[in-house]
Amino acid sequence: MDDAHVPGSPDRQLEDIEQPQGLGNREIGWGSDVMAETLTRMGFPYISMTPGASYRGLHDSLVNYLGNQDPKMLLSLHEECAVAIAHGYAKATDKPLAVAIHANVGLMHSVMAIYNAWCDRAPMFIIGATGSVDAPQRRAWIEWIHTSRDQAAMVRPFLKWDDQPSSLQGTTESFLRAFQMCQTPPCGPTYVCLDVPPQEDRLDEEPYIPDLARYQPPPTPPIAIEAVQKAKELLVGAKNPMILAGRTTRSREGWDARVKLAEMLGARVITTSLASAAFPTTHPLHVGWPRQVLSDEQIEAIRESDVILSLDLTDLAGRLRMVWPDDRITAKIIDCSIDVYNHNGWSLDHQGLTPTDCKILATPERGVAALLDALSADKVSPKMPQAPREAASKLYEAAGSPNEGPIHLTDIAAALSRVTHGRKLCIPRLPFGWPDDAYIFDDPMDYLGRDGGGGVGSAPGISVGAALALREMKSDRLPVSIIGDGEFIMGTPAIWTAAHYRIPMLIIVGNNRSFFNDEVHQERMAKQRNRPVENKWIGMRMDDPAPNLAGIARDYGLEGIGPVTDLRELEDSLTRGIAAVDAGKPCVIDVVVPPEYR
Repeated sequence: MDDAHVPGSPDRQLEDIEQPQGLGNREIGWGSDVMAETLTRMGFPYISMTPGASYRGLHDSLVNYLGNQDPKMLLSLHEECAVAIAHGYAKATDKPLAVAIHANVGLMHSVMAIYNAWCDRAPMFIIGATGSVDAPQRRAWIEWIHTSRDQAAMVRPFLKWDDQPSSLQGTTESFLRAFQMCQTPPCGPTYVCLDVPPQEDRLDEEPYIPDLARYQPPPTPPIAIEAVQKAKELLVGAKNPMILAGRTTRSREGWDARVKLAEMLGARVITTSLASAAFPTTHPLHVGWPRQVLSDEQIEAIRESDVILSLDLTDLAGRLRMVWPDDRITAKIIDCSIDVYNHNGWSLDHQGLTPTDCKILATPERGVAALLDALSADKVSPKMPQAPREAASKLYEAAGSPNEGPIHLTDIAAALSRVTHGRKLCIPRLPFGWPDDAYIFDDPMDYLGRDGGGGVGSAPGISVGAALALREMKSDRLPVSIIGDGEFIMGTPAIWTAAHYRIPMLIIVGNNRSFFNDEVHQERMAKQRNRPVENKWIGMRMDDPAPNLAGIARDYGLEGIGPVTDLRELEDSLTRGIAAVDAGKPCVIDVVVPPEYR
């Protein structure tokens, strides 16, 4: 790889930022020192946090006992952003990051981001804290309103597990359990709420710290042989098999196994833009392009199928109902997923109940591996030889794109493709309205999907976390997110973290100065009621004045380019932005687009 294509080193290394001074010998003397030592033994490189007095003891230990290393504190300006950064890190690495959230007030700020992580099945280790549970020990006023009897009640419906221990020994055990559970598939966030005394009590003797090797996540249970055999028989006997690929890991081995399985079976494949890249979109067996909603071509392909293998597809029942509205599904359904273990009913994130003919209780990676083993054991001949496919670096070309005038998302896709030709990208986020045929993915790291919960404001934080992960992995991939202006404005505090810690990344804002998705809804409503569609924009448009997004980025310390309003400026602006990232800087480009989907 050409060194010029590797994002450059920033002026200061991340490790050199916020270095404590005057540290003496590292001796465990306080309860919070034990907590910090446990975190470092867990292997967390960072802890994403917004400060607060409720965990002042732990904060001191992270700085003055650990020296602000392993984990290094990543300061966020808003708790929702702190969680979103950890979410982005998990999406890129399949590993949890530690998060620290201040008291009940900080937890309230972070609720949406925790919900996103839950719906996205992202591993996350969250530390909360409260004012002293023992009332006489509380500071007047403030520790009364920042204390709750059951703090986790605010987020328990979308946690895998939580605890509020009252002793140091209990806190250590809770840390170990939360660490295990957040990483045990199906993954998700866990939450441990710290009391004041376990943090701030002085230790009378050297504490016992358990051997972390004895508290690792358990191995996944074996797959039922009879389920694999039944699935194999259905797939081998199928005339027109189909694979619906949903939530998968970033493993290249798992990616190659899915390709091999599809080629062995001659099965067509459909992927979704809701999940990370799961199958090469230029492969001859891939039908259409990844979308949030099935295209007509994909609906017809599914209708023609006689056996369907779902690999942890989000809302499988809803997709099938688009094909068979009366629920009279003619195809045999094989569902490979363990997502049933995370359902609690509160949010309905379990979505529709799917009729199945065979259930493989396993992750997609393990299920596919088991199916391949079964096919190999029976010496099943591939129905399709390994197929040549177009390189993912193929230029996306917007048909009939003009050389000047307004900029559309199709133009951004085409220009980005041209200026990054030959480079590897990692795209943490793409917006609604992104052209379908610009989803050109050939690797599991090409695209990281949406946030799971479907709110607004997560994209900047997730983008920062993913870029941090790429930096940690010393990846040569260029992190590029294309997001809407509503996403950017709601999540803006996250970009300060990128600037402060010198995390190179590029955010392109498709700025239509509107909450345009809701304009679409208002237009439909007006048509249904025979009312003027010309009023759909009222209460939606972010204009008069238009927020200066590039100016906001510059004020936060990033490179800010724009607003870019004419197509003639676009490629040069993208080239400048990429050059800034290659120099080790985070950059935001404000590209003004019409309020439309095209």
